[in-house]
Amino acid sequence: VKVKIPFGKKYLDAIFSVPEKKSTYGVILTHGAGGDMNFPHLLSLAAHLASHGVLCLRFTCKGLNVAYRTKAFKTVVEYLKLSDDYKLYGVFLAGRSMGSRAAASLIRQLSQNDDDDDDFIRGLICLSYPLHRPKLQSKLRDEDLLLIRCPVLFVSGSADEMCEKHLLESVASKMKAPKKIHWIDKANHGMAVKGRTTDDVMEEINTQVFSWLRENVELDHK
Repeated sequence: VKVKIPFGKKYLDAIFSVPEKKSTYGVILTHGAGGDMNFPHLLSLAAHLASHGVLCLRFTCKGLNVAYRTKAFKTVVEYLKLSDDYKLYGVFLAGRSMGSRAAASLIRQLSQNDDDDDDFIRGLICLSYPLHRPKLQSKLRDEDLLLIRCPVLFVSGSADEMCEKHLLESVASKMKAPKKIHWIDKANHGMAVKGRTTDDVMEEINTQVFSWLRENVELDHK
């Protein structure tokens, strides 16, 4: 279901992947610095979640500024929260690369609002979180992660040039939030693995995301 979400004087293009049965939880998904909501990994994950009873709303926001992307993410969260068509108990924010930075930034902002007493946001899913620029391991983008309290899932490639394995594990050990890291063996930042098909890698990612969601909420298939 295609929708246009008002954002300032513009609109954000978004698409709902709707399960056959009414879902109680949803995932809001966005892309990295390049591409849009039709990036193959996002399409695959949205279809997988919807086929397993989880509503998925993915959206495009082309800005390359994290603050701008975070603002757009907030608009989409509020849109879904107020939606009459889809009444959800809670959502998980998910993003690929820069999109996961925007999701983390938004969750941190919301958790610092004293009036934020609702638990609509249930967790964060980071696909290829860009912990540092390539070859710039001294500057970590970890400030939001260290302040988040809700459950976090990282799915990263063990050969990701923007997320060295030992650095992410070190950041995770300092995080206050319940967290889990799933390493895709030998995958780079784009989740490509020599000798494996894209579909095969995406299936591994999708399975991990769904099983983690199931651990964190009661997903009823009634």
